[in-house]
Amino acid sequence: MLEQSKKNAQARMDKVLVSLAEDFKKVRTGKAQVSMLDNVRVNYYGNLSPLNQVASVSTPDAKTFLIAPWESAILKDIEQALVKSDIGMAPINDGKVIRLKVPDLTEERRKDLAKQVKKVAEDARVAVRLVRRDSNEEVKKALKDKLVSEDEAKKAETDIQKVTDDMIKKIDASTDEKEKSILTI
Repeated sequence: MLEQSKKNAQARMDKVLVSLAEDFKKVRTGKAQVSMLDNVRVNYYGNLSPLNQVASVSTPDAKTFLIAPWESAILKDIEQALVKSDIGMAPINDGKVIRLKVPDLTEERRKDLAKQVKKVAEDARVAVRLVRRDSNEEVKKALKDKLVSEDEAKKAETDIQKVTDDMIKKIDASTDEKEKSILTI
């Protein structure tokens, strides 16, 4: 019973960490990363499709995206999707491919992005703490129902706290790394 509760807590906290990594990928660092375009959806024969399913997306250098559609007929649709998205870059269409130039980040914008990263990290910490709370409530319920002894319940709560502390350290480490990559020019 208690082992299952600890395993569930660990699995849910791991999902929080994966979600945090995905959220961090969406934050611009001033370098072209293909993952920055993951949320762009293109109207492809009446269906909204992810950009990477209708075109080849590459980064020939650190500041440029090169988007080569599988079919030249959807070049305009890709361009419209990029304009409508909130990526903050203007597409340059040469008739065969689309280029996107990643603008340089100003000092003020870098600080704003660092604040955004801290907020995302704090949300992840809160999610981890909520998992801890839920797991501890399961342990207390088991104790109340006399399914486990007080010693076992106390040990389970201690183990859950250790897992929580480890997750918070991992969140802090990835936050520091992301913040460093944003603030370095």
